[in-house]
Amino acid sequence: MRDENKERPPVDAETRQIPPTKAAVRSARIAALVRKNRVLLHRLALAASLLIVSISLLFFVRTIIKVDPRQLQAAFAATGFDQIALAFALSALSYLALTGYDGLALRHLKIKVPYKLTALASFASYAVSFTLGFPLITGGAVRYWIYGPAGLSAGKVASLTAIAGITFWLGMGLIVGVGFLSEAEAIGEINHFHSLANQLIGLGVVGALVAYFVWVGLRRWRARPVAFDLALPGPMLSLGQMILGVVDVCSAAGVLYVLLPHGHGLAFLTFCALYSFACMLGIASNAPGGLGVFEATMLKGVGGSSEAVLASLLLFRAIYYLIPFILAMALLGAHEAARRWRSLREAMEASGDLGEG
Repeated sequence: MRDENKERPPVDAETRQIPPTKAAVRSARIAALVRKNRVLLHRLALAASLLIVSISLLFFVRTIIKVDPRQLQAAFAATGFDQIALAFALSALSYLALTGYDGLALRHLKIKVPYKLTALASFASYAVSFTLGFPLITGGAVRYWIYGPAGLSAGKVASLTAIAGITFWLGMGLIVGVGFLSEAEAIGEINHFHSLANQLIGLGVVGALVAYFVWVGLRRWRARPVAFDLALPGPMLSLGQMILGVVDVCSAAGVLYVLLPHGHGLAFLTFCALYSFACMLGIASNAPGGLGVFEATMLKGVGGSSEAVLASLLLFRAIYYLIPFILAMALLGAHEAARRWRSLREAMEASGDLGEG
């Protein structure tokens, strides 16, 4: 027995291979399947985007051609100061909620970052990605620019961006589901579906959200809250994500809602569901900021005077997209200048200490 033990090679704890879990194996298989069919998936996604953009632009151009410039100018003039002030206040509330996206993600990843830096990274990343589109790329790049010097790796920033994106979709999904369930007839007047069909759509969305909560709860209970190498938040944190997402999306929808002419006849919950659906189409189109697609959907859904709705949409773009984008670029420039000046001052102080020594 001693001789047999002597012949066995020593087992190094660092080189000992731990068998992969079922979740890891399943994730690897799905990732391999995606890589194998990435060309086909890319073509399907491109075809879907082109279809959405083509249909939306066709309707949008047809609407623009019929617009009377004088009536459009009159619609701008009819927008009251109180409407514009309330739109700015709701925009601020929406972007304040967006800072919570990063805050919850950082808490889940167990990373401590000062709120001032979190607020800057979140506000700037969303203001830039809303305007330029491709949020995973543009938003992730802005976050890495800010969080990188604070010590976060590219992998952590990617995880943070993905978890923040889940927060957005949870909130938007709940609004769409509840809206289609409770306002089925009103939404039917917009999409021309039977109220029962709209209720089934809403039930399906709410069911998908419930399934997600059950799934993350089971994985957390089994100590395997991992999907595609990304640790997903548990049910309680996911609930917080959903509430925060609802506040954000409802505030953003409220910006456009208060800018619309009085007497449009849409209840706020119905409008929020329409707004969320328009945002989803804009994201699926891959157009920068959903430009054209979002407007076409809202023009078709709200109805009424095209000039009045178009004026509200242009004001919405300026208040919720353009002004925050300009402010974000200014803040990013100031932040980078302050960081470089701080580094230069520390280098000068270090060189002065060396000279004295």
